[in-house]
Amino acid sequence: MDGSLKFWLLSFALSSLLISSSAQTCGSYSFSNNNLYTYCSDLSRLGSFIHWTHNSNGTLEIAYRHPGFSSDRWIAWAINVNGTGMVGAESLVAYVNSTGPYAYTSSVTSYGTQLAASSLSFAVPKLEAENIDSEMIIYATLELPTTLTTIHQVWQEGPLSGGVPASHSFSGDNILSMGDLNLLSGQTSTESSGTSSRLRRRNIHGVLNAVSWGTLMPIGAMIARYVKVFQVADPAWFYLHVACQSSGYIVGVAGWATGIKLGSDSAGVQYSTHRNVGITLFVLGTLQVFALLLRPNKDHKYRLYWNIYHHAIGYTVIILSIFNVFEGFDILDPEEKWKRAYIGILIFLGFFAVMLEITTWFIVIKRKRKSSEKYPHNGNGVNGENGANGYGARTVV
Repeated sequence: MDGSLKFWLLSFALSSLLISSSAQTCGSYSFSNNNLYTYCSDLSRLGSFIHWTHNSNGTLEIAYRHPGFSSDRWIAWAINVNGTGMVGAESLVAYVNSTGPYAYTSSVTSYGTQLAASSLSFAVPKLEAENIDSEMIIYATLELPTTLTTIHQVWQEGPLSGGVPASHSFSGDNILSMGDLNLLSGQTSTESSGTSSRLRRRNIHGVLNAVSWGTLMPIGAMIARYVKVFQVADPAWFYLHVACQSSGYIVGVAGWATGIKLGSDSAGVQYSTHRNVGITLFVLGTLQVFALLLRPNKDHKYRLYWNIYHHAIGYTVIILSIFNVFEGFDILDPEEKWKRAYIGILIFLGFFAVMLEITTWFIVIKRKRKSSEKYPHNGNGVNGENGANGYGARTVV
């Protein structure tokens, strides 16, 4: 046989073996205690594995594996007998304490749980944990009803705080690590429709608020501050300003409402800063809408006070909006490209604002000089009318 042909055949054989071994990360695993299980599944989230044997008397023998484990973390595998998701799940928790690997049971009653030890609705005659080669394994035997052949499983991992489990992340794989497990056929499914729907609503909430409060509001303020200086744009700038801010407010209210709904559906999960700033933005934005309806005429004695109020609230809304968008990024933890895209938008708007600031100041100073030359006894020529067209009466938001 030709030497080159032998080389390619050998390479193909080795490649096949490598592919085969990588595809058998679950089925080819050998436990240190020589346990054997009927089925196993490579769970698609958090890099974990579940092995199980379901007996005719209803007992379920399981081994839950979590590679890449470190001693400052905890892991858990749970089933929800009466529903789906985390709340109501009955869990097996494991971590390393001063004596070594430690496992116990805990019923999850809220999203804010600290996984305190408690009994389950079914018996667990065997429960132990093993930490070997940076892999934590939970071994357990569950006594389930014989009629229960499909269960909803939830698996999780998180940090230890003070030697006890602390809250896990509420983004990425940590909110998608659940699905159905058919004990008889060995079929598994992940990412339940409820979880996918909740994640989709979180993303919609983020997009709506980033576009409205975080983008349209600053653009509307820039229109009021800079475009009004150009006499040819009067009064078009005002209608553009109102249209932009009104659109931002309407879309922002929709985003705010989705946030309130997400909060009510996630009892125990509190992002206090993000929530409080969002409520503040809604209140201030609503006040701006009502303030527009009460806007005095240019020559009214209260117009100056109205302008001060309008400017102060407007700039406050913009600052809080941008701050809260970044708070939302930290919560959602999306791909880095989305955060970079929003930062790019802010940089563009900031650069554009600086250029317009320089340009409009140049126009205003030039206009004042011409007015001073034409009316030398009228100071700078800045009376109520010129002030309205100059830099002193710019309206924001």
